[in-house]
Amino acid sequence: MAPTPAPEVLRAPLVVEFPFTRSLGPVQSAFLTGLRERTVLGVKTSDGKVLVPPVEYDPVTAEEIRDLVEVGATGTVTTWAWNPEHRRGQPLDGPFAWVLVKLDGADTALLHALDVPGPDAVRTGMRVRVRWAAERAGAITDIACFEPYDGQNEGHVAPHSGEFTDAVTGIVAEARLDYTYSPGRSQTAYIKALADRKTVGERCPSCAKVYVPPRGACPTCGVATTDRVEVGPRGTVTTFCIVNVKAKNLDIELPYVYAHIALDGADLALHGRIAGIPYDQVRMGLRVEPVWSEDGRYPDHYRPTGEPDADYDTYKELV
Repeated sequence: MAPTPAPEVLRAPLVVEFPFTRSLGPVQSAFLTGLRERTVLGVKTSDGKVLVPPVEYDPVTAEEIRDLVEVGATGTVTTWAWNPEHRRGQPLDGPFAWVLVKLDGADTALLHALDVPGPDAVRTGMRVRVRWAAERAGAITDIACFEPYDGQNEGHVAPHSGEFTDAVTGIVAEARLDYTYSPGRSQTAYIKALADRKTVGERCPSCAKVYVPPRGACPTCGVATTDRVEVGPRGTVTTFCIVNVKAKNLDIELPYVYAHIALDGADLALHGRIAGIPYDQVRMGLRVEPVWSEDGRYPDHYRPTGEPDADYDTYKELV
């Protein structure tokens, strides 16, 4: 008899992206503004070492350091690794070497890209210099890359005030992860059931708790959860928050409410948006039901059912 084929497990590309706005202290502000002006700044510690990139606290003594110095735009490769394939956001369009470069006058190394034709063209100890970007805005990308250099040591350590016109005081760091996500067997079944407007969880054979969304295993007992159980569709708001901050690519009028909702028959609350009621009337114990998306693939939000509120004792373990 032919074996039963394993159910298809879903896979899809997933992008997690978060632009983080960071304010800069006086040292980092001077460093990035200096790059905009084609000047590389480091910071000198109490024992005379020059750190590039600069930091605001001595990594050995933890004391605050503010003595800025200018170092050279030439330096020496201390170690390297070949990058054979370009990826999104990297400094060069083709293959290149990642290098740690100790700039002339510095005691620590700066990580950046080296533009060479192949791995045979890079070595530890080779001399390099900064290739400045044509347009500079006060970021590490103002150094377009490093390039081979045959000249002499141009390093000098000269005190610098760190003062520039129109100093850079903040940056936006684009944090992003691109990968292929597979939800696994249990959540694949959960997602496919949503397409039929059903919510399916899994019960632990040991403690009998029903987990929604299912995790494949009971986090308390550590055993596989293979018994599928349909729950809901109605449920109870266990706790909630009022959202007053606009989220990127989310066209929802502010303020709105996100809540933890314990679907009937489930022992784990899931989260969902509450609509169909003024935000300041949402409350713990509110009975709700799903309103499905236009394509019917998932609950777009939950709305009040009109039932009396649930008694606190019926959901207090799920708060």
